[in-house]
Amino acid sequence: MRQTGAIAGTNLEQARSHNRRVVIEAVRLNGTLSRAEIARLTALSSQTISNIVTELEASGILKAAAPRRAGRGQPPTPLSIDPDGAYSIGLQLDHKTLTGVLADLSGKVRARAAVPVDEPGPDKALPAMRRMVERLRKARGIDPDPRCLLGVGVAMPGPFGVEGITSVGPTALPGWQDYPLAEALGRATGLPVIVENDATAAAIGERLHGVARRLANFAYFFIGTGLGAGLILGGQLYRGSASNAGEIGHMVIAPRGRACVCGNRGCLERYVSLRAAYEWLRLPDPDHASPEILTRLLESGDRRLERWIGSILAPMRQAINILECLLDPDAIVLGGFMPQPVLEALVERLDPLPSSVGARRGRSSPRILLGSAGRESSVLGAAALPIFGEINPQFDVLLKPHRAA
Repeated sequence: MRQTGAIAGTNLEQARSHNRRVVIEAVRLNGTLSRAEIARLTALSSQTISNIVTELEASGILKAAAPRRAGRGQPPTPLSIDPDGAYSIGLQLDHKTLTGVLADLSGKVRARAAVPVDEPGPDKALPAMRRMVERLRKARGIDPDPRCLLGVGVAMPGPFGVEGITSVGPTALPGWQDYPLAEALGRATGLPVIVENDATAAAIGERLHGVARRLANFAYFFIGTGLGAGLILGGQLYRGSASNAGEIGHMVIAPRGRACVCGNRGCLERYVSLRAAYEWLRLPDPDHASPEILTRLLESGDRRLERWIGSILAPMRQAINILECLLDPDAIVLGGFMPQPVLEALVERLDPLPSSVGARRGRSSPRILLGSAGRESSVLGAAALPIFGEINPQFDVLLKPHRAA
């Protein structure tokens, strides 16, 4: 089979699945809607809406409230997302902790758990993940009805499958190169499993439940031990050819700058990351010290932290300028493991930003936004992964490449 440049039409089942997601998205963004309001917003026929709503009510994704009395005729029935209609589990693995959450369809966390780990490779981490999944399932008593559980999302540091970067250096988790985690954890738990890098997971969490819920195009800067970005373009997750899109930590911004483990010099994460901050401040390794130490330094007026923030303004502005000119996003969202007060101080000092296509007139949102989930952004995003696949409209199914013999 060879792939041509032609575009094939979609089949009825794919169109139906797409329309189903469009209806869910309309209700998710607006809180409550009647069938007639959904039809107006989505431009779908009343009969199509009726069929989809009936299906979504039966599956527990939508719930109906008491009809609204308004004038003559049959009163409209308000429909909303049913938080208890389904759940998902998110796991986040880093160098010292395995964190898990059980979230409902609204994004509310129903249960949390965390266990310490130490440089976890697959042999140690996989059994811990399996136990965490079982613990969270039983926390809500959903074990007897696995249909209520959409699946498991796992967030961990990227990039994946890149020679010289994936399994080496202080920001990587050794031993995971080419390891089939989704398949192995799926066999161990009997659930669908999705694995993403932590920045991408956090971007999905912000898209579904955070400050970017009404943004179709944004880049999420995940400032952790290293630095990465999750990209949502046209309302869709952009992964790239090998699921490594947004690996901005290894974008060279100072060609003769600091040496990086990837072999280049002047990579952005050598300046903007927890590890870079700790090196500047001469603090213990960030894998063994809480980032909250930065909050305490900020509150005490420590001049060293102020100078570090000042030192990263230029590389941050350069990175923002590049991404704005390249992607023309609605906004850049900052988040990750960096404490919120430090991120707020950084955002306050980023102005004035360089001129770019992002400086257009009539903007509906600031060019820079603070993520809403804080340190839990990646694990909440991991929990959003199975939900994202279930309810986010997927326009690519309507325009897919045609394969010819």
